[in-house]
Amino acid sequence: MEKDKVLPYLQDLCAKREYCRSEILKKAVTALEGDKDAAQEILSSLVEDRFVDDARYAAAFARERSSLTGWGPEKIRYSLMMKGISKADIAAALDQVDPDAAERKLMKLLSTKCHSLQGDAFIKFKLIKYALSRGYRYDEVAPAVDRLLAELEQ
Repeated sequence: MEKDKVLPYLQDLCAKREYCRSEILKKAVTALEGDKDAAQEILSSLVEDRFVDDARYAAAFARERSSLTGWGPEKIRYSLMMKGISKADIAAALDQVDPDAAERKLMKLLSTKCHSLQGDAFIKFKLIKYALSRGYRYDEVAPAVDRLLAELEQ
């Protein structure tokens, strides 16, 4: 694809949803058949015109992953780091996530998983492992699991 056609194509993509710099750069390099210099120029133009903004992307990503998919802050942080988002943008994005909503989501995830593990001798271990794999920290998970198991015993 020619350079003058790639910019409008990428602008259209960015107008429909958020992308980070690394994603758009990959798309530009692919569209330009490997011309990294031209792709970098297009990326610079998109950033300058605010079609691409890593801080805005990180905030949207964190909100969506936390509320819809139930990811914890550690998994969100790691995913954003893998996309090349700066630590400052990641921290700001994670600050926008509602901690009460995240805790409710954790409890819902644990409750659902707990029902599938009824009668398992290692239920506490498996619940903790499950929550850790979802990106929650141990200091959040252990008390939540204890609370849930205590409620079930009553």
